[in-house]
Amino acid sequence: MSRKPTKGYYVKGHFVAEGSDLDLELKREQKGQDLSSKTDMKRESTELQKLGEDLLELRPDAMLQLVAQEHVPEALHEAIREAKKITNFEGKRRQMQFVGKLMRKLDEEQVHAIRAALDVQHNGSAEETLALHMAEHWRDRLVQDDAALAEWLSAHPDTDSQQLRALVRQARKDGLPDKTAVSQGQFPRQGRAYRDIFKIVRDHLTTSESLNP
Repeated sequence: MSRKPTKGYYVKGHFVAEGSDLDLELKREQKGQDLSSKTDMKRESTELQKLGEDLLELRPDAMLQLVAQEHVPEALHEAIREAKKITNFEGKRRQMQFVGKLMRKLDEEQVHAIRAALDVQHNGSAEETLALHMAEHWRDRLVQDDAALAEWLSAHPDTDSQQLRALVRQARKDGLPDKTAVSQGQFPRQGRAYRDIFKIVRDHLTTSESLNP
């Protein structure tokens, strides 16, 4: 009488009998891997859902750029536009679930581009941040230092010199906020001239190739 063959399978060339200790151990490991994989997939799905919600707040010009570069497919763009129109809570929730479904179809490059666009909107690009700090630096120098005006006009001859001189004079009359009070949030709102100087300087710096003071 022939012996009934043992049921099992091969792992890396080694036979594993069903019901053996090794079989049970391998199945436990596989189950743990499956659970871990499901957890990772759920986390990724949740992150993409949140990213889709954040897209509703993206500036229109930035959104159109993503669409033009095919980082945001037209179907996703349309779904987001529809979501913005919906005011009913349940309708909005269902639409955002649809947005999340479309987000999960994006490839890694598209997701990265969307994250980058949102990051620039929230934090500004490195160039924008530098221009902002330089504008603050120049504004304070112009109001505090007579020599700064000639230096600025030499570096930026296209500036309206009469307007800038008038604003500097007015800002000095208005007076600068005390730095200690500023740090404590106690100073009154700066005068219009002070703010206008900043705008002029910032506009020139953001269109200039050089940001050196």
